[in-house]
Amino acid sequence: MKKTDKLKIIYEDKYLLVVDKPNNLLTVSNEKESENTLFHKVYLYIKRKNKNQKIFIVHRLDYDTSGLVVFAKSEKVKKQLQDNWDQVIRKYMAIVHGNLETKSGTIKSYLKMTKTQLVYSTNDSKNGKLAITSYKTILENKKYSLLDIDIKTGRKNQIRVHLNDLGYPILGDKKYSSIKDKAKRMYLHAYYLEFTHPITNNKLKFELDVPTDFLNTFNKV
Repeated sequence: MKKTDKLKIIYEDKYLLVVDKPNNLLTVSNEKESENTLFHKVYLYIKRKNKNQKIFIVHRLDYDTSGLVVFAKSEKVKKQLQDNWDQVIRKYMAIVHGNLETKSGTIKSYLKMTKTQLVYSTNDSKNGKLAITSYKTILENKKYSLLDIDIKTGRKNQIRVHLNDLGYPILGDKKYSSIKDKAKRMYLHAYYLEFTHPITNNKLKFELDVPTDFLNTFNKV
């Protein structure tokens, strides 16, 4: 891993780039912010190396979520990755409020979004998008649980919605949590990606350590 202007580059070749996104940073621009984004930081890094090089975002993480994000260096590679994205293994870790009665399981629901961009679960299969989230408890203390999460679908906010549906919202999730807390960040981290390289066909695996602030928060209870 190398750092470039606070950009943590996990992997790079002539076809793609994998970056460790910090929390509280947009992946791409929105109507309020155009430059303080992960995409813009990657764009500047790439242009410094080769002014003619283009860069494309393959997938996104929420503003509040940290972890692995993949960029492509051509539209062809971007399309190949996105067309096979359902075959990518994606794992997250999360600190949630409470101790789960069922230590592992799978949550399935159809997700819909309100006009105010709030996602919610429904049984309406015709209008909602199927979301599947598997989880297992790794550690517990008297206040929190550390979960290992494997998503089978990549719906917007699905982990956050599903864990709150379950009754164990993510610590620091100010949008979906039914419990108000004073956490300084949302404790959701995309720590693992595994996929086949679209050009070389090599199997690529990337895994990040548990963030220090996760351990500090969990251990100080």
